[in-house]
Amino acid sequence: MGVLKKQIAVLAGDGIGPEVCREAIKVLEAIGERFGHAFTFNHQLMGACAIEASGTPLPEHTLEACLEADAILMGAIGDPKYDNDPTAKVRPEQGLLRLRKSLGLFANIRPVTAYQVLLQHSPLKNDRIEGADMLFFRELTGGIYFGEKGRNADGSAYDHCTYSREEISRIAHLAFQSAEGRRHKLTLVDKANVLETSRLWREVVKEIAPAYPSVVVEYLFVDNAAMQLILNPRQFDVILTENMFGDILSDEASVIAGSLGLLPSASVGVHTALFEPIHGSYPQAAGKGIANPIATILSAAMLLEHFALKQEAELVREAVQHALDNKILTPELNSKAPYTTEQVGSFIACYVKEGAGPGRDTHNLELGCSTII
Repeated sequence: MGVLKKQIAVLAGDGIGPEVCREAIKVLEAIGERFGHAFTFNHQLMGACAIEASGTPLPEHTLEACLEADAILMGAIGDPKYDNDPTAKVRPEQGLLRLRKSLGLFANIRPVTAYQVLLQHSPLKNDRIEGADMLFFRELTGGIYFGEKGRNADGSAYDHCTYSREEISRIAHLAFQSAEGRRHKLTLVDKANVLETSRLWREVVKEIAPAYPSVVVEYLFVDNAAMQLILNPRQFDVILTENMFGDILSDEASVIAGSLGLLPSASVGVHTALFEPIHGSYPQAAGKGIANPIATILSAAMLLEHFALKQEAELVREAVQHALDNKILTPELNSKAPYTTEQVGSFIACYVKEGAGPGRDTHNLELGCSTII
């Protein structure tokens, strides 16, 4: 792989978003320095901060910058001012939904891994979650979130759920392809005993499955899948599902990792791809240096993979594992001797830049990093 020049739009967003994005950018810059790649970062407003500045959660110039970028790195959006006011006409989340639709981001990909050194942080029993490693494919631009919605004259409300065969087919192919490169198992989660859209999902997946003969396909109703995620998460490899089910189940699965601060995601589609941690804006922690940047840094690793920089992405993951092994972690995962958001990011960036390498004394490397953190 030769030297790359890529432009990355940065939507740091609200709350802890700017802090965690700062550390992910630091790691990407370290990758650029080590491998000779040139990443440029175009910072734009989206979310509550954009509403405050311009009255809209997704200004036109932000959308234009995203359309022109090679990829997008996002922090988090949301603010209690809007969360606690159900009557608010303009909300931060509207910007994210419009961005997904405008960019054609139809597939949200969320890996969930149980890290051996952090098993004790999960509320689930170690023997249940040890070795769990799954990948969610959540459809992102269809379903109930985007269907017609409203209120009737009698005071009742409605939200319509609609899916086309093409919307299902395009993400199903991505999920099957991923399963081929993993453990060759795909689980479709639906509610086909009740919902017509779920029956269509099942039909389309059954039609596609013969094109991927090495992949074993399993079908689970969403209520059973929710239970199985807790009872035996190791059974899952690739999980394919629709928008709302994927939203709920991937958040449920986050307890396996022991922290939302460890879980990255990618949203890929027609025009570009967006990378973000799955956690929220956590406004109570903003500016305190306690936010865990690892999910955003791992999202940056997924961004590198999107650029076909596999070696670089693996190095970032290796650096994260090095931080986990050495307990260079923020308070939620290291309450006795915590490090700050900036210190964790700097430690990982230092490893990326210099590495342990053959013949290099890892202890000296850690001492060197200690001058940075």
